[in-house]
Amino acid sequence: MKAIKNIIFDLGDVIINIDVPRAAQSFAELSQLPLEDVQRLIQHNEVFKKFETGQLSAPDFRNYIRELLAHPEWTDAQIDEAWNSLLLDIPPQRVETIVALAQKGYRLFLLSNTSSIHVEEVNRILHRTTGIPKLDALFEKLFLSYEMGVMKPHHDIYHGVLADAGILPHESLFLDDNADNIRAAGEVGIQTIHVQKPTSIVEYLKDF
Repeated sequence: MKAIKNIIFDLGDVIINIDVPRAAQSFAELSQLPLEDVQRLIQHNEVFKKFETGQLSAPDFRNYIRELLAHPEWTDAQIDEAWNSLLLDIPPQRVETIVALAQKGYRLFLLSNTSSIHVEEVNRILHRTTGIPKLDALFEKLFLSYEMGVMKPHHDIYHGVLADAGILPHESLFLDDNADNIRAAGEVGIQTIHVQKPTSIVEYLKDF
């Protein structure tokens, strides 16, 4: 790592542990439909992708789920709980690492493929775990796919971060658990660390 001034973090499985298949499983249990049918409906209609690129608002997403799974009686809370079931825990040591990096003078950013419902739940988990009220308190700016209208690994999302933050790619480090996202960041000149369990950002960034 050379001349790193800026560190950009992914969210899922970098800061908060996640279990992506759990959301479809939760919707299958709620609807009493076979998991394979739920997965097929969600994937064919690109429900999650549309939500995470801002094509669907939170109310639109909930109504889309009600329509696809044929349960118009589901409450917002039921849908949110199933959708948020993929979000697990935030190890406090990871947050401590981020706070320490900020104290050392690094500019810190978050870049995540996510949705408004997930961000609200992550903030609740963060506050419950650490007392820190929101992700905004840890980072200079949050770059969220549903607000930007584009998802990783599209090059436009990385160019958008660099331009908006006014930072140079070769002075920036990006940490993500997804190999495609890491590859794309590298292609635009950003230095990268591919986060792979069981190693966490605590270990990867211990010498920073």
